[in-house]
Amino acid sequence: MFNTRPAVIATIAALSVAAVPAPIAAQATGDLAAVQKSLQAMETMTADFSQADRNGKVLTGVLTLKKPGKIRFQYQKGVPILIVAEGGALTFIDYSVKQVQRWPIKNSPLVVFLDPSRDITRYAKLVPGYDSRIVSVEVNDPKHPETGKITLVFVRNAGAPGGLMLQGWVALDSQNNRTTVRLTNQKFGVPVSENTFRWNDPRRTNGRK
Repeated sequence: MFNTRPAVIATIAALSVAAVPAPIAAQATGDLAAVQKSLQAMETMTADFSQADRNGKVLTGVLTLKKPGKIRFQYQKGVPILIVAEGGALTFIDYSVKQVQRWPIKNSPLVVFLDPSRDITRYAKLVPGYDSRIVSVEVNDPKHPETGKITLVFVRNAGAPGGLMLQGWVALDSQNNRTTVRLTNQKFGVPVSENTFRWNDPRRTNGRK
């Protein structure tokens, strides 16, 4: 059984996109505005994800998003870890050692997805590429270097929020830990219960958080 902890902590510190499809040739502010529109329109989402760290270790699972401020990474069976964002904090739960760690969402690259009021056009840039169907945007807020750098990859799709389908991202944290996340089976606008973002606290004998 491989050690999953480094890969998951890298995801929390910064979620980044190494081998996602090649990004588009820069098409100026129009595509940047389209990315902003897509992120704002993405009120709920579910998707299967595949996560790889810089050592090539891969984990899979299901992602659930609900704005504002809620996301859950439910990992594959046999991986005793969970990542949940709610209440302004990003929580990492390791059931194997009964440990819980929390960070402010604002200090995570995930804030790009979770804060609908955030205007990424002020500190994002298009990444040049060769496929006009794909839009790749690098987000790096110089006022908040603790959030690291995240590159979002979208495919043009009229049926997706804002006409762009989120395919995944590559995150690079301040310690240069790289994590690549790919999404499949994306569904938008689906009902998501608030209970989705509750979790069992391993530090307690009974009860939930």
